[in-house]
Amino acid sequence: MSKTPEAFYIPRGDASFTSTEHTAGPWSADAQHFGPPSALLVRALEGLPADRPMQIARVTVEILGSLPVADVTVQARVVRPGRSVELIAAELSVGTKLVATATAWRIASSDSSEVVTGGADSLPSPDGFAVRPRPENWGAGYLDAMEIRPISGALDIPGPSVAWMRQRVALVEGEAPTGLQRLFAVADSGNGLSSLLDPTRWWFINTELTVHIQRVPVGEWIGMDAKTVVGPAGVGTALTTIHDLQGQVGKGSQALMIRPR
Repeated sequence: MSKTPEAFYIPRGDASFTSTEHTAGPWSADAQHFGPPSALLVRALEGLPADRPMQIARVTVEILGSLPVADVTVQARVVRPGRSVELIAAELSVGTKLVATATAWRIASSDSSEVVTGGADSLPSPDGFAVRPRPENWGAGYLDAMEIRPISGALDIPGPSVAWMRQRVALVEGEAPTGLQRLFAVADSGNGLSSLLDPTRWWFINTELTVHIQRVPVGEWIGMDAKTVVGPAGVGTALTTIHDLQGQVGKGSQALMIRPR
């Protein structure tokens, strides 16, 4: 029996990748959790050349449909070049079907270290918290490929949650993930961590993911401080403050479709 690769994706050349079983979401072994594909889109964005040091400041991933555990192709381009600010974009397809897009602003780097302000308090170290296994009725795949250490709340406890997460596998086989790739591999989990509703009775599916980034995270651990707000007309929002071991690195949000199952 062949061994499952220790990565979410296997490179095939020509910007194509084979998705492994580690990408599967908790509801179906045939559909991907959108953490790994979001990170793969960011990988393509990071690969676009720049003639000066620049940092990605905001990424929005638009989810255009369910993504099967299948071969995918990712392409990226510069939409609006500039000396100080650029708009860049990437697309993820299965065959001829476009499944997700990402747009990002990247900004020429400068030194603002003297005026750093406004960040949330740092989270306690993950060393003091135990690994929590995935809920019994949630599928393997992505959740087993992540190490999750809750500080408060949990996937199977309704309400806000704070947790540390890190990858147990690479994003792309043979590569070490960058800090932004690690961030986006977990940022799509905000609505799951902070769900208020019984997943056997309600859908709370995100249609997009937007992350504003103050700095690139360092290290393996990404901290998620997440809460969900549910409105009266079938729409909700998941809001997440994102950390590394040194403090806040960004803010994430997800628009949610709320609907009885």
